[in-house]
Amino acid sequence: MKVVDGDLHNTALKQNPHAVRDTRENVLEVAIGREVRAFRKKLGITVADLATATNISLGMLSKIENGNTSPSLTTLQSLSRALGVPVTAFLRRFEQERNAVFVKAGEGVDVERRGTRAGHQYTLLGHVGSNTSGVVVEPYLITLSEDSDVFPTFQHDGMEFLYMLEGEVVYRHGDNLYRMSPGDSLFFDADAPHGPEELTKLPMRYLSIISYPQGSGGD
Repeated sequence: MKVVDGDLHNTALKQNPHAVRDTRENVLEVAIGREVRAFRKKLGITVADLATATNISLGMLSKIENGNTSPSLTTLQSLSRALGVPVTAFLRRFEQERNAVFVKAGEGVDVERRGTRAGHQYTLLGHVGSNTSGVVVEPYLITLSEDSDVFPTFQHDGMEFLYMLEGEVVYRHGDNLYRMSPGDSLFFDADAPHGPEELTKLPMRYLSIISYPQGSGGD
């Protein structure tokens, strides 16, 4: 395994892909309590500070944050004013719909991107818009045919992950060149100029997964 600008083995990954949320999060009181605590900590204030700002007792606030009581609408309004968020913000994780997109083989959507002009075929494999993560992810299957042009100057917001499926390519990222064959992958900051530098073996197919914050453009 070759790692550039870092040691993959020593990288501390904070996300547990096998974690299971507490089923009590589906309980309204627990969902509200989690949000109240999160907004309070985001402001950097203590429970005592919030009690003073809302005229709600410390004991009641503790019960609310721990999901042990159902706050009245009046109490939620007081909390919303003190924390500077709408009342609906306390309910955002309660039975919130989570979207999923399933695409059968061969049913992706061909889309126009900057590289399309160079003969690169982009097939979008799924898209979820606004979501709880605050991140947009665009998965593409990219096909380069015999008449494709090299185009090593793509630049856009976010991060990009490539996984080679077929063919061979010399791929540029900034000043570095990577000779990629099926099974190879490349993960990089997409703000640097990047793209195919040399089409070694055609036809060529690879997965391109682009991620960027909601509200910014990925192209």
